[in-house]
Amino acid sequence: MRTIFNRIVRGTRFLGQLVLVFMVLTICYDAMMRYIFAAPTSWSLEINTFLIVYVAVMVAADVQRTDSHIRITFFVENARPLVKRGTQAIIALAGMAFAGIMTWRGFLMAYQAWDYGERVSSSFGTPMVIPYALLPLGFGTLALQFLFDFLDATIWPDRGGDKKHQELQEV
Repeated sequence: MRTIFNRIVRGTRFLGQLVLVFMVLTICYDAMMRYIFAAPTSWSLEINTFLIVYVAVMVAADVQRTDSHIRITFFVENARPLVKRGTQAIIALAGMAFAGIMTWRGFLMAYQAWDYGERVSSSFGTPMVIPYALLPLGFGTLALQFLFDFLDATIWPDRGGDKKHQELQEV
Protein backbone atom coordinates (compact mmCIF):
# COMPACT_ATOMS: atom_id res chain seq x y z
CA MET A 1 0.00 0.00 0.00
CA ARG A 2 2.83 2.38 0.81
CA THR A 3 4.41 1.82 -2.61
CA ILE A 4 1.16 2.78 -4.36
CA PHE A 5 0.77 5.79 -2.08
CA ASN A 6 4.35 6.91 -2.79
CA ARG A 7 3.74 6.69 -6.53
CA ILE A 8 0.57 8.75 -6.22
CA VAL A 9 2.23 11.52 -4.22
CA ARG A 10 5.23 11.54 -6.56
CA GLY A 11 2.72 11.97 -9.39
CA THR A 12 1.17 14.95 -7.61
CA ARG A 13 4.66 16.42 -7.21
CA PHE A 14 5.36 16.03 -10.94
CA LEU A 15 1.99 17.54 -11.80
CA GLY A 16 2.76 20.36 -9.36
CA GLN A 17 5.96 21.07 -11.26
CA LEU A 18 4.01 21.22 -14.52
CA VAL A 19 1.45 23.51 -12.85
CA LEU A 20 4.24 25.89 -11.81
CA VAL A 21 5.60 26.00 -15.37
CA PHE A 22 2.09 26.66 -16.69
CA MET A 23 1.59 29.41 -14.11
CA VAL A 24 4.84 31.13 -15.07
CA LEU A 25 3.92 31.02 -18.76
CA THR A 26 0.37 32.30 -18.28
CA ILE A 27 1.42 35.07 -15.90
CA CYS A 28 4.10 36.22 -18.35
CA TYR A 29 1.58 36.03 -21.18
CA ASP A 30 -0.95 38.04 -19.18
CA ALA A 31 1.66 40.67 -18.26
CA MET A 32 2.75 40.97 -21.87
CA MET A 33 -0.83 41.28 -23.10
CA ARG A 34 -1.66 43.81 -20.40
CA TYR A 35 1.33 46.13 -20.66
CA ILE A 36 2.42 45.79 -24.28
CA PHE A 37 -0.89 45.30 -26.12
CA ALA A 38 -3.29 46.82 -23.52
CA ALA A 39 -5.48 43.71 -23.79
CA PRO A 40 -5.30 41.73 -20.54
CA THR A 41 -6.64 38.21 -20.34
CA SER A 42 -9.84 37.55 -18.44
CA TRP A 43 -8.89 34.06 -17.34
CA SER A 44 -5.27 34.17 -16.17
CA LEU A 45 -5.82 35.49 -12.65
CA GLU A 46 -8.71 33.13 -11.94
CA ILE A 47 -6.94 30.02 -13.25
CA ASN A 48 -3.68 30.82 -11.46
CA THR A 49 -5.49 31.50 -8.19
CA PHE A 50 -6.91 27.98 -8.26
CA LEU A 51 -3.63 26.46 -9.40
CA ILE A 52 -1.80 27.98 -6.45
CA VAL A 53 -4.20 26.03 -4.24
CA TYR A 54 -3.09 22.87 -6.04
CA VAL A 55 0.58 23.69 -5.55
CA ALA A 56 0.10 24.50 -1.88
CA VAL A 57 -2.16 21.59 -0.91
CA MET A 58 -1.73 18.67 -3.27
CA VAL A 59 2.05 18.38 -2.98
CA ALA A 60 2.08 18.66 0.83
CA ALA A 61 2.11 14.88 1.31
CA ASP A 62 5.15 14.51 -0.92
CA VAL A 63 6.92 17.32 0.91
CA GLN A 64 6.22 15.53 4.19
CA ARG A 65 7.20 12.14 2.72
CA THR A 66 10.59 13.39 1.54
CA ASP A 67 11.07 15.54 4.65
CA SER A 68 11.92 18.51 2.44
CA HIS A 69 10.12 21.22 4.37
CA ILE A 70 11.75 23.86 6.54
CA ARG A 71 12.14 22.76 10.14
CA ILE A 72 14.21 23.31 13.26
CA THR A 73 15.90 20.06 14.29
CA PHE A 74 18.65 21.00 16.72
CA PHE A 75 17.03 19.57 19.86
CA VAL A 76 15.47 16.52 18.22
CA GLU A 77 18.62 15.46 16.39
CA ASN A 78 20.67 15.71 19.58
CA ALA A 79 18.18 13.71 21.65
CA ARG A 80 18.32 10.02 22.47
CA PRO A 81 16.67 7.66 19.96
CA LEU A 82 13.66 6.99 22.20
CA VAL A 83 13.01 10.72 22.68
CA LYS A 84 13.51 11.28 18.97
CA ARG A 85 10.95 8.61 18.06
CA GLY A 86 8.54 9.92 20.68
CA THR A 87 8.81 13.43 19.27
CA GLN A 88 8.24 12.11 15.75
CA ALA A 89 5.16 10.20 16.95
CA ILE A 90 3.69 13.28 18.65
CA ILE A 91 4.31 15.42 15.57
CA ALA A 92 2.71 12.75 13.38
CA LEU A 93 -0.37 12.57 15.64
CA ALA A 94 -0.74 16.35 15.66
CA GLY A 95 -0.30 16.43 11.87
CA MET A 96 -2.89 13.66 11.42
CA ALA A 97 -5.37 15.56 13.60
CA PHE A 98 -4.87 18.82 11.70
CA ALA A 99 -4.96 17.19 8.25
CA GLY A 100 -7.99 15.12 9.25
CA ILE A 101 -9.94 18.21 10.32
CA MET A 102 -8.95 20.02 7.13
CA THR A 103 -10.01 16.99 5.07
CA TRP A 104 -13.40 16.90 6.75
CA ARG A 105 -14.00 20.67 6.43
CA GLY A 106 -12.74 20.68 2.84
CA PHE A 107 -15.14 17.87 1.98
CA LEU A 108 -18.03 19.84 3.50
CA MET A 109 -17.03 22.95 1.54
CA ALA A 110 -16.76 21.00 -1.72
CA TYR A 111 -20.07 19.25 -1.14
CA GLN A 112 -21.88 22.52 -0.38
CA ALA A 113 -20.37 24.19 -3.45
CA TRP A 114 -21.54 21.25 -5.57
CA ASP A 115 -24.97 21.13 -3.92
CA TYR A 116 -25.61 24.87 -4.35
CA GLY A 117 -23.94 25.09 -7.76
CA GLU A 118 -21.54 27.82 -6.64
CA ARG A 119 -19.50 29.48 -9.38
CA VAL A 120 -16.95 32.26 -9.44
CA SER A 121 -18.60 35.52 -10.41
CA SER A 122 -16.46 36.16 -13.46
CA SER A 123 -16.70 35.71 -17.18
CA PHE A 124 -14.94 32.35 -16.86
CA GLY A 125 -17.39 31.17 -14.19
CA THR A 126 -15.38 28.29 -12.72
CA PRO A 127 -17.45 25.95 -10.54
CA MET A 128 -16.19 26.36 -6.96
CA VAL A 129 -16.40 22.62 -6.36
CA ILE A 130 -13.20 22.18 -8.42
CA PRO A 131 -10.84 24.19 -6.18
CA TYR A 132 -12.69 23.14 -3.03
CA ALA A 133 -12.27 19.46 -3.98
CA LEU A 134 -8.51 19.92 -3.88
CA LEU A 135 -8.67 20.54 -0.13
CA PRO A 136 -9.94 17.11 0.99
CA LEU A 137 -7.77 15.36 -1.59
CA GLY A 138 -4.58 17.15 -0.58
CA PHE A 139 -5.16 17.09 3.15
CA GLY A 140 -6.37 13.48 2.96
CA THR A 141 -3.11 12.37 1.39
CA LEU A 142 -1.23 14.46 3.96
CA ALA A 143 -3.12 12.71 6.77
CA LEU A 144 -2.15 9.34 5.28
CA GLN A 145 1.48 10.42 5.13
CA PHE A 146 1.35 11.46 8.78
CA LEU A 147 -0.14 8.03 9.55
CA PHE A 148 2.85 6.40 7.82
CA ASP A 149 5.17 8.70 9.79
CA PHE A 150 3.46 7.65 13.03
CA LEU A 151 3.83 3.99 12.14
CA ASP A 152 7.49 4.55 11.25
CA ALA A 153 8.11 6.19 14.62
CA THR A 154 6.26 3.59 16.70
CA ILE A 155 5.88 0.22 15.01
CA TRP A 156 8.47 0.26 12.21
CA PRO A 157 11.32 2.46 13.49
CA ASP A 158 13.77 0.99 10.99
CA ARG A 159 11.69 2.13 7.98
CA GLY A 160 11.55 5.85 8.69
CA GLY A 161 13.22 8.15 11.12
CA ASP A 162 16.51 9.74 10.16
CA LYS A 163 17.03 7.74 6.95
CA LYS A 164 14.82 9.87 4.75
CA HIS A 165 16.34 13.10 6.10
CA GLN A 166 19.89 11.83 5.56
CA GLU A 167 19.06 10.70 2.02
CA LEU A 168 17.83 14.19 1.23
CA GLN A 169 20.99 15.73 2.68
CA GLU A 170 23.21 13.52 0.49
CA VAL A 171 21.50 14.45 -2.76
